[in-house]
Amino acid sequence: MRIVVDAMGSDHHPVPDVAGAVAAARLWGDEIILVGREAAIKDELAKHDTAGLPIHVKDAAEVLEMHEHTDAVKRKKDSSIRVGMRLVSSGEADAFVSAGNTAGVLASAIFDLGRIRGIRRPALATIYPVAGSPVLLIDNGATADCKPEYLVQFARMGLAYAENVWGIADPRLGLISNGEEEDKGNMLVRETFAILKESELNFVGNVEPKEVTRGKADVILTDGFTGNVMVKTTEAVASFLGRFLRQELTGGWLNKVALVLLLPGLIGMLPGLLLLLPTLRRLAQRFDYAEYGGALLMGVNGVVVVGHGRSNAKAVKNAIGQARRAMESHVLDVIQASMQVSGE
Repeated sequence: MRIVVDAMGSDHHPVPDVAGAVAAARLWGDEIILVGREAAIKDELAKHDTAGLPIHVKDAAEVLEMHEHTDAVKRKKDSSIRVGMRLVSSGEADAFVSAGNTAGVLASAIFDLGRIRGIRRPALATIYPVAGSPVLLIDNGATADCKPEYLVQFARMGLAYAENVWGIADPRLGLISNGEEEDKGNMLVRETFAILKESELNFVGNVEPKEVTRGKADVILTDGFTGNVMVKTTEAVASFLGRFLRQELTGGWLNKVALVLLLPGLIGMLPGLLLLLPTLRRLAQRFDYAEYGGALLMGVNGVVVVGHGRSNAKAVKNAIGQARRAMESHVLDVIQASMQVSGE
C-alpha cells in the first residue's frame, strides 16, 4: 500500500510523525510518503535507521496551523494537507493520515477528494472504549451542526462499517440522548428518532451514556459537537483518575508512612501482583488514545484517518495501521453500497 503521512500534522511535528511513519514502514513494509517541509523531514529521518525502508519525501512549503479554518485551506494550496490529499486523489497514493487541523483535513478532503455520491456531509468514526465489546461512535467532530438527514446517513455508514469491517451481524444502532424515552432530547434528536424508528435499520432507540458503557448498542450516533465532547470528556476522566490515584497514594505524610509499613507485605504479594500486570496493562491500553491512532473520515472518496494533535509516534503508527485496515476491508465500497441500498 501507499500511505501518505502529513509530517507537519502533530503539535510537535515532525518528530512523532516521522518516528511513527518509520515504525509503520518497518512493521508492515508499506510505502510511506512523508509530506511537508522537505529539509525538516530529512533532518528528522536522519535520526532513524531507514535503510531498505520504502519511505519517500514529498515537499510542501506551507503548513495549516491548528487555529486556521476553511479560508486558509483554500488559500494554502501548497500545505502538507492539500499536497498529501492530492496524491490520493490523483491515484499516486491509497490513503492519507494526519494528526493536524481536523477542520483543515475535512475541508481538503471535500475539495480534493470529493464526497461519495449521495453523501451530504462526512463524519468521523472512532472506537469508543468504554464498553465490553467494540462500540463505534459516529460523528466524532466532522459535522458539528447537523440535520436529521445527515444523522441518518451517518447511521447507515456506521452500521455498514460495523457489519462489514468489524464482522458484527445486524449491528444495533443507538441514538445519544439525555433520556431513553422517545420524547427526550432536543429537536434534532427527536426528529432523527422519528425517522430511524420507521427505517429498516436495527434501531434500539435513545441511549444515555450509561447504556453505552453497558453495551446496549454497537454503533452510537450523534452530531459532531456532542460526539467530540463525549470522547474528550472520557479521555479527560481517565487521565484524571490516573493522576488522582497517584496523588492520593503518594501525597501526604500519612500515606507515605502507610506505604512504608505496607512495603514488606507488598513484597510478599509480588508474585500475585505480577500475575495482575497483564490485566492492568490491558486496562491502561483501553483508555490510551494512541492505541487507536485516530478516527476514520467516512463519506469522502478516499481513505482518510485523522489523529489527535498531541499524537505521539505510537499514535501515528497506529493511525497508519488503521488506514491500511480500511484499505484491506474495502471500506469505500462498503459505504458506497450502504448508500445504494438506501436509495441515496
